[in-house]
Amino acid sequence: MSFLYLKSLHIIFVVTWFAGLFYIVRLFVYYAETAQKPEPEKSILQTQFALMQKRLWYGITWPSAVLTVIMGLSLLHYYPEIPGWLWAKLGFVAGLLAYHLYCHRIFQQHQRGEIQQSSTQLRIWNEVATLFLVAIVFLVVMKSGLNATWGVVGFIGLSVVLMLAILAYKKLRKA
Repeated sequence: MSFLYLKSLHIIFVVTWFAGLFYIVRLFVYYAETAQKPEPEKSILQTQFALMQKRLWYGITWPSAVLTVIMGLSLLHYYPEIPGWLWAKLGFVAGLLAYHLYCHRIFQQHQRGEIQQSSTQLRIWNEVATLFLVAIVFLVVMKSGLNATWGVVGFIGLSVVLMLAILAYKKLRKA
């Protein structure tokens, strides 16, 4: 029974972690877009977005990431031998943690008032979390029934669709 409680908590914290990651990058986009605003609008918006980023990052995203990892690692002892699909999932989770740490770097830049990425670059960056989410969910649900070749093709296909959607959105915004 404790396995199911741990698994439930793990899923809850995964959801809140991804919610935080998706929203923080949207706040990064909005912050970057303030660079074109005239004063005092620029300063007012940057101050507000920096505050929103700080509250989200330290109040939801970081705690959720830590609790997700703790719950996930506590589930590992229920597996006498780690199956291949779980190794692949752990690889994607490691990638997601690297993504999280890079988001932390962007967060720190914004807290210092620095903008090093364009809003378009940040929109693209936002979709990376989507790719991790799709890969991890398919691995967990399909387990060893997932065909690696079709998994890679689907991953690449989704990446292309997301990039085309970003380009289309960029054209619509300019129109």
